[in-house]
Amino acid sequence: MSAAADQNDPHIPVLIRPLIAAVAPVQGVWLDGTFGAGGYTRELLAAGADKVIGVDRDPLAFEMAAPWTKDFDDRIELVEGVFSRLDEYASDLDGIVLDLGVSSMQLDLAERGFSFMREGPLDMRMSQDGLSAADICNDYDEEEIASIIYLYGEERASRRIAKAIVAARPLTTTLELATIVAGCLPRSKPGQSHPATRTFQALRIAVNNEYGELAQGLMAAERALKPGGQLAVVTFHSVEDRMVKRFLQARGGGMANANRYAPATEEIAAAFRVEKRKAIGPDERELSENPRSRSAKLRVAIRTDAPAVDVDPADLGMPMKKKKGKR
Repeated sequence: MSAAADQNDPHIPVLIRPLIAAVAPVQGVWLDGTFGAGGYTRELLAAGADKVIGVDRDPLAFEMAAPWTKDFDDRIELVEGVFSRLDEYASDLDGIVLDLGVSSMQLDLAERGFSFMREGPLDMRMSQDGLSAADICNDYDEEEIASIIYLYGEERASRRIAKAIVAARPLTTTLELATIVAGCLPRSKPGQSHPATRTFQALRIAVNNEYGELAQGLMAAERALKPGGQLAVVTFHSVEDRMVKRFLQARGGGMANANRYAPATEEIAAAFRVEKRKAIGPDERELSENPRSRSAKLRVAIRTDAPAVDVDPADLGMPMKKKKGKR
């Protein structure tokens, strides 16, 4: 029985069945750039990978994995780090999988401060160090907070929410923030997401530099994969998927000049072959088993032997926020 089907395992890897099918046959050395609870790593090993290098910025992920990873001997190698630097951890890889966003492990722990449904410190740091969500809410100026909520959360009421956050300082807990945000928006109807969803998403993305990590991680993956190696990326909202899609378009078909009046430049050889242009989403079975998968999209590409080339993150549609301003 696969890990995804094991009912004793609380973590269900999103889109794991279509992912394994898309990259089959699984073999050689893979890198799981967002190790989390280890769901993708276990499935890759079960499907035939000789070894998986699990990378995560959260040290708790490795503490929780210690009881079961020892059973795989040297088939699992764990590295504490970020996937923007994954090419520093390994090279000549047969495959890379990136599962973006926050893990269920982090959401379920109130003390990590990711969830607006649980009382906890206003934290949201995946690596457990550096800038926290409380720092942004309490130290950034109103305009900067509004910019973060609008760009990273796509929240139309960002200015109203930012004004309320500044008026309520200091903020220390998740439920304090969730209550403030809910007071700025109409009450959600049955079936709709919580009013604080977009604001919490925005702060989490800002705290962990998730879009910057994604842009750099895609380029690092291009450098780390061997010819024929496969890149599989699972995204959970439109901005992430747009960035992945544009990266694969840019590196999968030659880069055209962005300015038609600019001098012609030499076409750059495609570094990836994309066999399915349309993203893969969850089927009815997965939606019933794992509601978290409802917004997930999977994109897969195969590395060619063309030299790696960096891409300007702005060309990927990466939201660019203004410089930080303090009170």
